[in-house]
Amino acid sequence: MTPFTTLTGVAAPLPAANIDTDKIIPARFLKTIQRTGLGKHLFANMRYEEDGSEKPDFVLNQPKYRKSEILIAFENFGCGSSREHAPWALLDFGIRCIIAPDFADIFYNNSFKNGVLPIKLPREICEKLMDDARMGENARITVDLERSVVVRPNGEEISFEIDPFRRHCLLNGLDDIGQTLQHKPAIDSFEARQRAAQPWLYA
Repeated sequence: MTPFTTLTGVAAPLPAANIDTDKIIPARFLKTIQRTGLGKHLFANMRYEEDGSEKPDFVLNQPKYRKSEILIAFENFGCGSSREHAPWALLDFGIRCIIAPDFADIFYNNSFKNGVLPIKLPREICEKLMDDARMGENARITVDLERSVVVRPNGEEISFEIDPFRRHCLLNGLDDIGQTLQHKPAIDSFEARQRAAQPWLYA
């Protein structure tokens, strides 16, 4: 998993609440277990017409937001059915951070496990960041995970809270497997002792 330290870029404004996981990645794209290739289907029903052409008014189809790494939204982002494909699709598109007043619990947890940083900030702050984001490339936003602050284009720093363990994992690029491999010497030592004492387990 790629570490998340400091991210500066154009934020895409998505001024809507209750963006559920079926809007993030529609169910018809859930057949794969691959984490890559889902970015083109992100927000598919919102991004594309029935004939596959782009809807020009959708934010991620607009030239200034096509490479956005930050998404600003409103309440209850990621609600609906549980699907890990949702953060996979966001990450594959290039979005590493979502800022919203709150998130659905399962989506929130899945985001951290897949290297996407969900930040909870009050609605009024999200509205200010939404206004910043509407200025496109003229107003880059910085997310500094080391200091736990979001920096607006005018220099204002907004603190956010994050669980220390989750912060540590993102800063060091540790998913569940990475956390386990931190204990590899102890695991190897245990297996060597067990192999000597109970060789039949390894036959």
